[in-house]
Amino acid sequence: MEQSGWTRCYPRPQLRRDSFFPLDGNWTLNGRPIRIPWPPQAPLSGYGAEAGDVLRYETAFTLPEGFVPRHHRVLAHFGAVDQVAEVWVNGRRAARHEGGYLPFSADLTGVLRSGENRLTVKAVDTLSRTYPCGKQHKRPHGMWYTPVSGIWQPVWLEAVPAAGAVRSVRLTPDLTGVTIEVDAGGAEYNVAVPLGNGTILTAAGKDGPLRLEVPDPRLWEPDVPHLYPMTIATATDQVESYFALRAVTTREIDGHARLCLNGRPIFLHGVLDQGYFEDGLFLPRSPEEYDADIMRMKELGFNTLRKHVKIEPEAFYYACDRLGVLVVQDMVNSGEYRYVRDTVLPTLGYKKRTDLGKGGSEQRKAFFERHCLDTIAHLKNHPCIVGWTIFNEGWGQYDSDRLYRLLKPADPARFFMTTSGWFAQRESDVQSEHVYFNSRVLEGDQPGKFLFLSECGGFSRRVEGHVTRERKNYGYGEQARTGAELEARIGRMYDDMVLPSIPNGLCGCVYTQLSDVEGETNGLYTYDRQVRKVRPEFMGKIARRVKQALEKAVENG
Repeated sequence: MEQSGWTRCYPRPQLRRDSFFPLDGNWTLNGRPIRIPWPPQAPLSGYGAEAGDVLRYETAFTLPEGFVPRHHRVLAHFGAVDQVAEVWVNGRRAARHEGGYLPFSADLTGVLRSGENRLTVKAVDTLSRTYPCGKQHKRPHGMWYTPVSGIWQPVWLEAVPAAGAVRSVRLTPDLTGVTIEVDAGGAEYNVAVPLGNGTILTAAGKDGPLRLEVPDPRLWEPDVPHLYPMTIATATDQVESYFALRAVTTREIDGHARLCLNGRPIFLHGVLDQGYFEDGLFLPRSPEEYDADIMRMKELGFNTLRKHVKIEPEAFYYACDRLGVLVVQDMVNSGEYRYVRDTVLPTLGYKKRTDLGKGGSEQRKAFFERHCLDTIAHLKNHPCIVGWTIFNEGWGQYDSDRLYRLLKPADPARFFMTTSGWFAQRESDVQSEHVYFNSRVLEGDQPGKFLFLSECGGFSRRVEGHVTRERKNYGYGEQARTGAELEARIGRMYDDMVLPSIPNGLCGCVYTQLSDVEGETNGLYTYDRQVRKVRPEFMGKIARRVKQALEKAVENG
């Protein structure tokens, strides 16, 4: 089977085994060749045809001799399949999964044959808003983008012990150590953490949480993203993982609620990251592109990415953990969106409405709530994530106070931005504002909630030869014709709104956005990442001024 650059990347960096058999490469989709793991709409897939609502994938594989030791099971792992998937092996159904953004597995034990095996995946994707769908749209335009269908993340096999396998690891760090919860089916396990000075920290556990105190702890932060490697072993299994020590808190300083990392006030100087790529759509050409995007933004002085209504492969979060960038993770929207109600009127100032009793069908709401909890469980171990967004700009919003109370206990060590932009109710850790078009000084006036400008800017600059839709472009405000014009607008926004709001409690801002996406030309980079529209020295100066403004505000307080 021909393999892609994703084959070099172990898909689950926090639960890594030696057993790994990738199934990326040449498959068929509805009888035509396709390259997995990219979706059929992406040029990298090589598919070149309409995908349709029903997608039937097929491939064949032969496991290497010795891949499955005695008393082991074989699992097939799927990073994501949009929206409803059924998995069949040698004509027998092995799994069914709903929702297009989270991983799932199929147990193939008992259905595999010696020699060649046939794997079939049937996906149904109608872009139903009952399921989380994010920015996908059947008629891409403006801030709505090309949809993806079916398989859009790596597929791989592993052999695991029938008894004593490490099924999951749950990590809760603080400033002096980490609490570890291992599901190994009741088996005893040992933990080993090399500290880098020749010392190995060890502990043993079985049922219940295991506390590990780390001597001379090295804390994780964007400038020094220190990770502790960790091995977890049972009598029959061994996995590699890692953790970091850090704490996200809110406390009152200078009369305002301030977001703190490791006890010190921090400004979330961020960009909106849609996670779209010109050649792969939802998935870049290789995992190294995540590293490249992160370093592009760090070069411009940013320390935060707001991952916008999309869940990435774990390779993305691992890159953020390694390279030191904070992540505000959005839940993936589902439900109804109305342009006038949810965008036009709030932009004009009509930002208050109740959300009780809204949200559409009970099926949609139940799935959204389960998906939110599953998202937290899936990503909770990554130290880069500092907060969660539940609803964005009213889209699909309902019972938001109840959802805050539902989700906060699942991850009390991070902040929850219940509503980003507008239609705020009572319960949230954040006072969120979205400001486009007209800059204004903001006031942190909600006790106990830190002030966060979670979207702003979005100034358009079209770069000829690097646009997808030749006659259309989308952004906020009059288009900048040159890099100097774009920098001037960004500079004015910081001068008129961001910097003077910091003494009033502003703890972060998110500029829209990392790159252009299709017809949306308001990125700091073009969609193909070939042109940087602003100078690092210009953006670096802004970042230094932001840091100085925060230090002055805290010092004066």
